[in-house]
Amino acid sequence: MTEVHVARGALYLGHLALSDAVKPDAARAIAALTARGTRVALLSGDAEGPVNALARDLAIPEAHARLSPADKRAQVAAWRAAGHRVAFVGDGLNDAAVLAEADVGIALGTGTDVAIEAGDVVLVSGAPTGVLTAIEVSRRTLRNIAQNLVWAFGYNVALIPVAAGLLALAGGPFLNPMLAAGAMAASSVLVVLNALRLRRMEAA
Repeated sequence: MTEVHVARGALYLGHLALSDAVKPDAARAIAALTARGTRVALLSGDAEGPVNALARDLAIPEAHARLSPADKRAQVAAWRAAGHRVAFVGDGLNDAAVLAEADVGIALGTGTDVAIEAGDVVLVSGAPTGVLTAIEVSRRTLRNIAQNLVWAFGYNVALIPVAAGLLALAGGPFLNPMLAAGAMAASSVLVVLNALRLRRMEAA
């Protein structure tokens, strides 16, 4: 905890021990990220004692304390310069600069307006497990895009020559233009239906 000492003039009155409440699902989110092979680190402006204790409780292997906003941004920049892809999760006023510096800035929706504006992704619920959902949504979206591109290009490569009369050159039939138009419309429908499968994804 962070200790705050209280005095009135020369009279020492006592001290207060302050700490932030850890979000209930923080440990689960960090454990899941670590299990996926993601390197997790804690960057904080607080003193070493509270930061190291929090890192120990949440099983975070790397923790940096007493960092100014510029220090946080420099640390993320150093990781990026070393070839790492960095996602930073933050919610405070002091996190705005580093959220902008990271490859992906993830702001908690329960944080400050400045952090929300600086983030690339905003987790409206403010729950750390939302990071897992955001990662999974991005992976599935990219996979879906690749599937649609392969289908659309393959479909066109196969049918455009047929519509142009390639089969007729070999003695086959011409493709009716109406059927060709219907086939192209069916291709678009299939691509859209494939993309809509993402709506069935459940949160982490």
